[in-house]
Amino acid sequence: MTADNLLVLVDGSSYLFRAYHALPPLTNSRGQATGALVGVINMLRRLIDEHRPAHIGVVFDAPGKTFRDDLYDQYKANRPPMPDDLREQIDPLHRWIRAMGLPLLVVPDVEADDVIGTLATQASESGMQTLISTGDKDLAQLVDERVTLVNTMNDSYLDRDGVVAKFGVPPERIIDYLTLVGDSVDNIPGVPKCGPKTAVKWLQAYGSLDEVMAHADEIQGKVGENLRASLEQLPLSRELVRIRLDLDLELAPDGLRPGEPDQAALREIYQWIESERLLATLDDAGDSPAESAPAAAAGQDYETILDWPHFDIWMKRLENAELIALDTETTSLDYMRAELVGLSFAVQPGQAAYLPLAHDYPGAPEQLDREAVLKRMRPLLENPKRPKVGQNLKYDMGVLANAGIELAGIAFDTMLESYVTDSTATRHDMDSLAKKYLDWSTIKYEEVAGKGAKQLGFDQVPLETAAPYAAEDADVTLRLHQRLWPELERDATLSRLLREIEMPLVPVLSRMERAGVRIDSAMLAAQSKQLAERMHELEQSACEQAGHSFNLGSPKQIGEILFIEQGLPVKAKTPKGAPSTAESVLQELAEEFELPRLILEHRGLSKLKSTYTDRLPEQVNPRTGRVHTSYHQAVAATGRLSSSDPNLQNIPVRSEEGRRIRQAFVPEDGYRMLAADYSQIELRIMAHLSGDEGLVAAFAAGADIHKATAAEVFGVALDKVSAEQRRSAKAINFGLIYGMSAFGLARQLGIERGAAQEYVDLYFQRYPGVKAFMERTRTQAREQGYVETVFGRRLYLPEINARSGQRRAAAERTAINAPMQGTASDIIKIAMREVDAWIQKEQPDLRMIMQVHDELVFEIRPDQFESIQNEIRTRMQAAAELRVPLVVDIGVGNNWEQAH
Repeated sequence: MTADNLLVLVDGSSYLFRAYHALPPLTNSRGQATGALVGVINMLRRLIDEHRPAHIGVVFDAPGKTFRDDLYDQYKANRPPMPDDLREQIDPLHRWIRAMGLPLLVVPDVEADDVIGTLATQASESGMQTLISTGDKDLAQLVDERVTLVNTMNDSYLDRDGVVAKFGVPPERIIDYLTLVGDSVDNIPGVPKCGPKTAVKWLQAYGSLDEVMAHADEIQGKVGENLRASLEQLPLSRELVRIRLDLDLELAPDGLRPGEPDQAALREIYQWIESERLLATLDDAGDSPAESAPAAAAGQDYETILDWPHFDIWMKRLENAELIALDTETTSLDYMRAELVGLSFAVQPGQAAYLPLAHDYPGAPEQLDREAVLKRMRPLLENPKRPKVGQNLKYDMGVLANAGIELAGIAFDTMLESYVTDSTATRHDMDSLAKKYLDWSTIKYEEVAGKGAKQLGFDQVPLETAAPYAAEDADVTLRLHQRLWPELERDATLSRLLREIEMPLVPVLSRMERAGVRIDSAMLAAQSKQLAERMHELEQSACEQAGHSFNLGSPKQIGEILFIEQGLPVKAKTPKGAPSTAESVLQELAEEFELPRLILEHRGLSKLKSTYTDRLPEQVNPRTGRVHTSYHQAVAATGRLSSSDPNLQNIPVRSEEGRRIRQAFVPEDGYRMLAADYSQIELRIMAHLSGDEGLVAAFAAGADIHKATAAEVFGVALDKVSAEQRRSAKAINFGLIYGMSAFGLARQLGIERGAAQEYVDLYFQRYPGVKAFMERTRTQAREQGYVETVFGRRLYLPEINARSGQRRAAAERTAINAPMQGTASDIIKIAMREVDAWIQKEQPDLRMIMQVHDELVFEIRPDQFESIQNEIRTRMQAAAELRVPLVVDIGVGNNWEQAH
């Protein structure tokens, strides 16, 4: 479609509500709400910039009732009133739309959908193409060869094929589909218990709603009874969901043309919003519907340092600055292989500089010598009394270490400031943080270096585009810190969490990453060969079970064999309605059938082979001869560390194959491996948080907690507890921590659900403090929207009060588990801080090389073991004072598995 032949219709009401619920509740300095307004402005600007339409209309619902209320007096009766902080943003938004020169349509007695439907129909009749921007599923009924939907929130498009893929029926059947399903939000009655899958099945079987109604007597079961009971009201529901296409409107599609923007009015609105980003778009070229927003760097004082006098000026600024925002530009995302291309700094918002050191492309200007620059900057960069702030400074530490500089004075990290503020509110990369906290659209790497196979290394990016990009990184980092830190500083607990746990861990993790771990590549090669042989055996057995050969890696072929050829019961379906072959489904089937068990085992071995035994040797750094993972502090919501390239957290420990992979993690010649592991730490934290007298007493006595639990639950003497009873008690102990239901416990133990429920009931009778803690935690979570660890880390639960019972229950399970998992993560971080400080001061030959779950792994000299283990154990056990003792198990060996 061309811009001249394109009509863009914007569902403004949908935009407004979605922006209000999706974006943070921003306000201006006078406390007036602006978040939804800013969100809609940004979405509309992006939509216009992408399509540059010659015809556009922004349509809103008019206040008051519509003809649908006359048809059905309970229409939308369940909807709560519009929040006041949303209502007050409507008038400024309408003023902005008019100031932009965009046609605004608000038609009384009908809904925005009807206006959009009428205009789209008229546009099609005149030969125009229509793009409807909305998040409303009802508008899918308008899609045809000339009408397409776009969801600006996720940039997804729906044409005819897309409607079929998403809903299971074509656009001409959407009205019938919506009639059957109903709409609880709009209070449109459908057929009770008729969900999307049932509606699609009926419409595919009978062709239309009228035919479904005509054959209602043929449909069996309770849902068939519900259908027959609903026959009288279905015609009404159909009229309620049907969009009108025949309104008498004052404006026709050809008249919906954008006019010239009113610069003064736009400036007034942007000043009221207090958005520097939007005000910057008015500079010079102005703001018009056909123009894209300028780069975020517009209007900023960014400099490029290319000579020594300029460098000296900036060195004085850095030396006198209270805080230095620092960022590196490099040749690689791999901190071990990355070479320094340039440095950027900022000392005041809007004042930043880029210092290029290794741009190497035809015509590149002469740059300062890298070694000479680093020699001059070393005292500043390595001075612990010159505070620095960065975004993911651990990466910059690794890059500078490659250049022989040990970065010190790491005071703040904006990634961690955001993470401690709210780990679930957003991703914690710079682009996301700038958008959320500054309403700033940063220059993206792809914009300066290109995409895909043609993407340039940063050393090949011309300075004209590289310098603003790099300087902006430092500038935005400083602005983010000035936005986030005052908020954290007002909360003593959160600021202490950042200063005492997260920030001190940055250099610890950097040292661990750079130390790396040695692997035995020959051993892994032998394991790969053995895994391949076993996988071949499994393939042969599976093909024999199936009666013919098939691809064990193909979910489609597996589904056909299991559910069509062999007639196994369908346990779940994919979103498109096909029988699911997900791992959880195969596990359930494997309890009764051999073929799913073979497929599962094959999948597990294939994953081990591709992820570890084949991949790990490829990840050995050629310079160090070791594997260097990346630890991530700001990924897991609970505060736990994660790792990647390789992911050390996911190497299985319960299977023989997984344990053999750990055997390939070996120490340097002349050293041994020591593993120190917190024993049952989450259960101990449960005892501490709940204060349950029975649990506290058992841990205080040093009892086998699973055996003690079995004695309590099953009412037998401690010395009479059987292995089976202990296994059941262990499942209960850990299951309750992770919110396992009686149904889940029954499956795990292979017992009836009723028996599992009795176990749970008995457990709570013996440990009433645990049940009280769980109820107390659920209540607190619902009231305040978050739970906390022992150290005050907040774990927000955005769905704790969700309407969906399933999502609400999942949030409640998280509410119970998160304080324990989060506290465990805090404890091991404190332990790492203390152990590392001791190593740096007293044990230069000792290396902490891995952190996995509740375990720390070290390389030690054999003669150090006795003294070292006591020092490590003492520091790890002293990381927290709980009502019960922390216990650390320590082992030593010639590989990780032996030590573990």
